[in-house]
Amino acid sequence: MEKVILIRFGEIFLKGKNRGFFEKVLVENIKEKLKEFDAEVVKIPGRYIVQKYRESDEIDILETLEKIPGIFSFSKSAKIVTDLNKIEELSVELMKDKKGTFKVETNRADKTLELNSMQISAKIGGKILAVNKNLKVDVKKPETTLFIDIREDKTTFIYENVIFGVGGMPVGTSGSGLILLSGGIDSPVAGYMMAKRGVKVAAVHFHSYPYTSNFAREKVEELAKIISAYTGKMTIFMVSMTELQEQINAKCDSSYMITLLRRGMFTIAERLAKKYKKKMIITGESLGQVASQTIESMTVVSEVVKDTPIIRPLVAFDKCETIDIAKKIGTFETSIKPFEDCCTVFLPESPIVRPNLYLTKKEQEKIDFDEIINRAFESIEVVEIG
Repeated sequence: MEKVILIRFGEIFLKGKNRGFFEKVLVENIKEKLKEFDAEVVKIPGRYIVQKYRESDEIDILETLEKIPGIFSFSKSAKIVTDLNKIEELSVELMKDKKGTFKVETNRADKTLELNSMQISAKIGGKILAVNKNLKVDVKKPETTLFIDIREDKTTFIYENVIFGVGGMPVGTSGSGLILLSGGIDSPVAGYMMAKRGVKVAAVHFHSYPYTSNFAREKVEELAKIISAYTGKMTIFMVSMTELQEQINAKCDSSYMITLLRRGMFTIAERLAKKYKKKMIITGESLGQVASQTIESMTVVSEVVKDTPIIRPLVAFDKCETIDIAKKIGTFETSIKPFEDCCTVFLPESPIVRPNLYLTKKEQEKIDFDEIINRAFESIEVVEIG
């Protein structure tokens, strides 16, 4: 018997002839994440195995696997050669001290065995009952389930617990994207959601130093570090919006401050996306959540983006749903730290809720918009996280 961690994937099974590509990317991602543990990652038909790892690293390995998109579930498992007598012996041994109700659940991928899955479960369940009188069978709501996974390569895995992972697709299988990462609750969740769909995520953060402090920047870097556990190493492009905001504040109708600021953000984001070959711009916007997220505001702001898709994974979420995910992935407590972002600088009392594109462009013409954007783009600072 060998102690291993058995990894299962979900959606990849649906990929048909392209499945090999997705499996290859997933195993590479797992190896990259586990390289510090000196563990061996092996692919078998329909599964991956983590083996030959130090027992002292087991908890850290399990916690790492929980954060790798593409993994549906995994289990600490005993690995043996497929032999029904040996499967019976080990199953009885594992269940000898158990009490209460149980069931045996078998998955028989090896179709050369004479017994089918249900017959194997019944046979082994009977052996367990004969040895342990403290157990009763309950196939609907058992207190303990013994899983037996018999694979095509003549190996069998026996385990009790199933740990669910992120699911979705392996990072890197759906291209790359650039997320507008603020210090709030929504954008880190949006980054996580897109990593779960296989997108390799980089970030752009807009600041207004000295109106915003270095604490605000540190907060964003901390958020990026947390979500990089799911996304992999992340690049952050730090962009100053100070000059643009000062010009808008001095020369434009104050109610258009956020609209014009966001048009500047999206203009820079698309330039970055084109320069670094990112296939999409990602935001944490939710329809109707704030003044800048009405359909009219999003339409007027998006008008500056000409060739790059804008993806809004949270567009139909309410705030409670987003907060639940933020708590799950560990970003919530950092997101609620009270440090300002650039959207709070020169904030008007009554921001326009349904801006008109023609009037917006008229306001934009009051400042040297293109030149200011050029200067902001030329001064971008690059930070690597993870």
